[in-house]
Amino acid sequence: MNGIKRISRALVFTCFAVFGMIAVSAAQAADRAKLEAFLEITGFDVALESIKLSAESAPQMLGLEAEDFGFQWTALTEEVFNKDIMHDMALDILGETLEDSLLDHAASFYASDLGRRLVEVENASHLKNDDDLKTESGEAIVAGLERIGSKRIDILKRMNAASDTAGTAVRAIQEVQVRFLMAAATAGVIELRMDEADLREALRNDEAEMRTSLQASALTGAAYTYQSFSDAEVEAYTKALENPDMRKVYDLMNAVQYEIMANRFEALADRMKGLQPAQDL
Repeated sequence: MNGIKRISRALVFTCFAVFGMIAVSAAQAADRAKLEAFLEITGFDVALESIKLSAESAPQMLGLEAEDFGFQWTALTEEVFNKDIMHDMALDILGETLEDSLLDHAASFYASDLGRRLVEVENASHLKNDDDLKTESGEAIVAGLERIGSKRIDILKRMNAASDTAGTAVRAIQEVQVRFLMAAATAGVIELRMDEADLREALRNDEAEMRTSLQASALTGAAYTYQSFSDAEVEAYTKALENPDMRKVYDLMNAVQYEIMANRFEALADRMKGLQPAQDL
């Protein structure tokens, strides 16, 4: 369970919508050039790249550590979580599902001065591979805000709720874990002593604890990421995220990100069967 909780901290989006929930025809979908610009202006391209950081959690879910495999692990994760592969997957999915009107709505906000500055700090936070530092700093900021009774705490909670409109981040993370463990068992990397149904039931038993952990992590993460913005700016961002069209965009992007993540973890499991634990010289 600890391994999958670390996965959640590597992600900027914490919502999972059913893939294909915004179904449109090819004629309605955005063209590839517009999608390329959309990925960059919203920072979604960097969010996808940051999925690679979650790969360190994979061995932990199997009772191992990345260090057990030495340099092989780094080489394997670089190949499986290749940013070009994930980028193309996102374009393919969004090209079939993202309506032009929704794309234009989100792109318009992120092209604004506030939007550009938000994406800049979000990109920096996504690629900062130091969860402990971000967590400690975020917790200190939250504690300080609580001591002075700042309204910012409530604004940050609204922001997180707005970007998790389906309220199903926990189920999404469970899905990633199930698909990875089942793929690892199929590849012979591990011997799984329960079938898929039992595995899902075991994970559901920990839902309440994981949901509480995710909410706390989201709050400290937001406090850390947006610390340089004023309360008014954070509230303006929150209101933008609460717009129904923006919620649809986030639902879809969350679905895409989690699908890509699960896909890459399945590919990683298949490739792990060729790895050997590193030997001390």
